Amino acid sequence: MREIREESGVRSEEKNPSCSPVASPHSSLLTPHKVQGTVLGFDFGIKRIGVAVGELELGLAHPLTTVVGESNDQRFGVIEALLKEWRPTLVVVGLPAHTDGEEHEMSARCRRFAHQLEGRFGLKTVLVDERHSSTAASEDLNEAGVRGRKQKVVLDQVAAQRILQSYLDNKSVLSPECLVNTQDSGLGTQD
Repeated sequence: MREIREESGVRSEEKNPSCSPVASPHSSLLTPHKVQGTVLGFDFGIKRIGVAVGELELGLAHPLTTVVGESNDQRFGVIEALLKEWRPTLVVVGLPAHTDGEEHEMSARCRRFAHQLEGRFGLKTVLVDERHSSTAASEDLNEAGVRGRKQKVVLDQVAAQRILQSYLDNKSVLSPECLVNTQDSGLGTQD
């Protein structure tokens, strides 16, 4: 795999010894991102996709909406409308994993979703560790007085906000080569 770096207008390519699956402030594969522009964050799920919006310059993320649809075409239609409205410079997708960092079935589905966003819309797509984002989002909502069933309509977008805020706080992105290793994971199949 190759990493392309642009520093002081000079473009160079380097071989990457390995490719970490998620952005991390400790990874040597990180490259700086643009400092201005809108970013959309996604918390992918089979039934619902939480969406958040943020601004690179301000470093703040906000819950935006939850995408629900019977088919992939419906969901991607809503996502396309959001992309046209917000015109993001990049897209962040949460990558779930077990507590020990091992990936599981949803990890592959999220990678595929990220790859589809990049392929369909031509936007740079970044994967970010999302472990515990839904639990933390639920705790945030509990603290705000939103409990039980009332959380369902906003939980995914608040989880997307936490994922996007994590990315904005780190101010780093993952090398794009890490996204090309996606496999057909059955996106859109109902469990």
